[in-house]
Amino acid sequence: MKLRGLACLFLALRAALPGATPAAPASAPAAPLPPTTIESGALELFSTDKETTFTYSRGVRITATNLVLTCDHLVVVARRSGDPAALVGRQEKLKSLVASGNVRLVQDDREATAERAEVFPDDDRVILTGNPVVRSVKDGWEQRGPRMELLRGERRAVIRGEGADRPRTVLPPLKDLGYDKVPERRPAPGKAPATPDSPAPATPAPR
Repeated sequence: MKLRGLACLFLALRAALPGATPAAPASAPAAPLPPTTIESGALELFSTDKETTFTYSRGVRITATNLVLTCDHLVVVARRSGDPAALVGRQEKLKSLVASGNVRLVQDDREATAERAEVFPDDDRVILTGNPVVRSVKDGWEQRGPRMELLRGERRAVIRGEGADRPRTVLPPLKDLGYDKVPERRPAPGKAPATPDSPAPATPAPR
């Protein structure tokens, strides 16, 4: 089973939020990608003719290419084909991924935490709820909000407030822009200061 939803999740974070930069194209053939590994204290499978549901619990850790996700509980729904009587069958495509409980996703210097992360690969859509926070240690920004909807295909993030809980963005410091802390610019000796009503000095005509 290919967990494309994991890549979709962090690509959405990178594309939609501050400090995101597109990855540079590879100049040489890429090395083979390592397999995606899911570890948990318990796993339960349930299949229908068209889908298989994988329910991981009691502490979940996913290790994929340049990505680590941990949570308390994970439900993965994959479309399937092949023999309908088989327990698992052939896994064709990921339909959805829902991680809940102490969700933490790390890729490079970026980190996302929430109580719940819902990934819908067909829509390139990710929904983070439960005090979600996305931050970048390298770029120095942080985004909070009660609900984040990340739309990878549109390179857009929609962060809505709920009551007194409002979206909050923290960016790197700006220099002090206070007008009273800028040294006063005094005119040169013998030159009157310009006023808004003063006529502009005449410019000599070229010879």
